[in-house]
Amino acid sequence: MFDDILAAIPFGIILAFTIGPVFFVLLETSATKGFKSALIFDLGVIFADIVFILVAFYSTNKLIDKIKDDPNFLIFGGVLLVAYGFISFIKTSKSFRSIVREYHKVEMPKNAFGKLFIKGFLLNFINIGVLLGWLGFIVIGSSITESKNGVTVFIVTMLTVYFLTDLVKIAVAKRLKNKLTPRLIYKTKKIVALAILGFGVLLLVQGLFPKGKEKIQEQIENRL
Repeated sequence: MFDDILAAIPFGIILAFTIGPVFFVLLETSATKGFKSALIFDLGVIFADIVFILVAFYSTNKLIDKIKDDPNFLIFGGVLLVAYGFISFIKTSKSFRSIVREYHKVEMPKNAFGKLFIKGFLLNFINIGVLLGWLGFIVIGSSITESKNGVTVFIVTMLTVYFLTDLVKIAVAKRLKNKLTPRLIYKTKKIVALAILGFGVLLLVQGLFPKGKEKIQEQIENRL
């Protein structure tokens, strides 16, 4: 069991530093809204991960193969991310005054934390790549663990390390708050929205041109 925990720690750290929409929004939330807000957002993200893990655990090999081979899942996730990024960019472009007001607020509204939790959950949940990632980690866990409940210990440890690493990221990003002006926050939000839109476009391209993706992967593998 102890060996399973040690094996999972590096994967949890790698997962926490995987560059994606959630990564950028988490740092932006911590820097602009504070530690507690970012923590609530991250709990929403973790909850989505738990849902994916449960789905992955109880899924069959047919479901795994269907998701991997069906580009429609990538297209669906890409459309959602593009829409989310586009809407966020437009809203940010029209919200400089609200950002200034928010910057000078002492407390967050009571319903804001619930919205942040839902935002974290949805932003992670609409990315089908996260489900594929957890499916992969479960396969890895089953292949490198030997104890009776090795896979469960492996995944739980990964999720715990992932969350603890996120807390460090949040704490570091929070220190930037004093250096952020409303104008810089405004620009940061727009960059985050564009980053999310960009990830959505990448998913769309992979879904619309699956053969092109396979050719690129083959070229990379041949060069390696």
